[in-house]
Amino acid sequence: MISEQLKRAREYEKEHIMEITKEERPVFHLTGGCGWINDPNGFSCFQGEYHLFYQYHPYSNEWGPMHWGHAKSKDFLTWERLPVALAPDEPYDHHGCFSGSAIELEEGRHLLMYTGVAQDGDSGGTTQVQCLAIGDGISYDKVRHNPIIEADTLPKGSSSVDFRDPKLWKDEDGTFYVVVASVDQERNGQIVLYKSMDLKKWEFCTVLAHSSEELGGIWECPDFFPLEGKQVLIVSPMSMKPDGKEFHTGHSTLAFLGNYDQDNYVYVEESRQTLDSGIDFYAPQTFHTPDGRQVMIAWMQSWPNAKFPPEHRKYFGQMTIPRELQIRNGRLIQNPIREILDHRRNKVLHEKIDINQETITLEGVKGRVLDMTVMIGNGEHLDRFTMEVAKGGGYHTDIHYSPKQGILNLDRSFSGYGYDIVHDRDIHIQPQKGKIKLRLIMDRYSLELFINDGEKVGSLTLFTPQEADQITFEAKGIVQIDVEKYELKF
Repeated sequence: MISEQLKRAREYEKEHIMEITKEERPVFHLTGGCGWINDPNGFSCFQGEYHLFYQYHPYSNEWGPMHWGHAKSKDFLTWERLPVALAPDEPYDHHGCFSGSAIELEEGRHLLMYTGVAQDGDSGGTTQVQCLAIGDGISYDKVRHNPIIEADTLPKGSSSVDFRDPKLWKDEDGTFYVVVASVDQERNGQIVLYKSMDLKKWEFCTVLAHSSEELGGIWECPDFFPLEGKQVLIVSPMSMKPDGKEFHTGHSTLAFLGNYDQDNYVYVEESRQTLDSGIDFYAPQTFHTPDGRQVMIAWMQSWPNAKFPPEHRKYFGQMTIPRELQIRNGRLIQNPIREILDHRRNKVLHEKIDINQETITLEGVKGRVLDMTVMIGNGEHLDRFTMEVAKGGGYHTDIHYSPKQGILNLDRSFSGYGYDIVHDRDIHIQPQKGKIKLRLIMDRYSLELFINDGEKVGSLTLFTPQEADQITFEAKGIVQIDVEKYELKF
């Protein structure tokens, strides 16, 4: 039976979704029906379709008691909105249904695992527990034996307040495993591993990974999966400290590559990297597709910036374009989902364009919904190259490349986001055979920049009026560029 809380959320969404026009949304990036969204949840395949849930507060553009919004797709790019899947309507989750994951069961059911947040009657604070819901792809029932994992199973001294974001998978032998974010008694992040044979009784296995002070506090939204002979651990730390080149201050996203001894539950890290060096990217989640790809999606926002929704917006929050993951030269590589190629139209190609101490435009190179690749030539005689996009009426978003410093700078100070928040980010890059390759995916209110075939990525949201669609190129010094640009049509 549908609870009153879930019924209310569905009715509210249905009523207010019509207030947002198609033109006010991105073309192919997923947004909520109305109100606020954050972390992607339950990214999975069910009955041959891709499902994505998300943290959702339909009643305002600010974070509130968390629900699970829901959409599905056949191509990762065109999404069908489905009714709200979960609402905080039980004693163990009445403060929110926090982030989690999903898998398809052999019986043809869709299993959701999420964190329930409830009031702690003893302390007056809240506690976090892990819970299950099972459904048919539309409606989901919370199981009677919830909560299935409570904080008293954690190592001594661990917090019951910070114990969330389960990522569930089923092993080939039928065992269910889950990694969950937690903190120890010194508030350092730890990723804990549990297993179960029946989804009812769960056994604590180990602390799989543990943060040191410089790697932030709690590691939110863990993900753990094999890829090309390595084991990847993805986490989203809070309170990171910068290291000058790879990691920036505050909320971040890290990927560890290493080896995993499953028999003894031992994970040995070999390398670490930031996942996205831009401004807006958090809480990524992956799943393994039936055709063998590891695909990742994330909330295209950052928590400090999320405190300031732009004025007059009827909704707030969107997801990144789904990205395919690979390993190259010991690093995790990201590139846009290959299905985007099916939507390219009207190719424009300019080759061997010389720019000498000037600003230029190129015929046919403009727009706000596009897939564009720019190859920047040898920087021997170049001090700085600048590309301005979403330009017009005093607005612009800038990409600066300084080859002598080895820095690519993203600057959205004039992008229509009128608050004193983070507006620029430096990304350290190295040329490939003397050149830098930049691929821009733009969709009305965002820019995702893939550098050197996904070696590094920088994502940001922008709220420039859509009429600002000009693109210019400028050089301080001398440089040669190639530009290949496509419109994206859906």
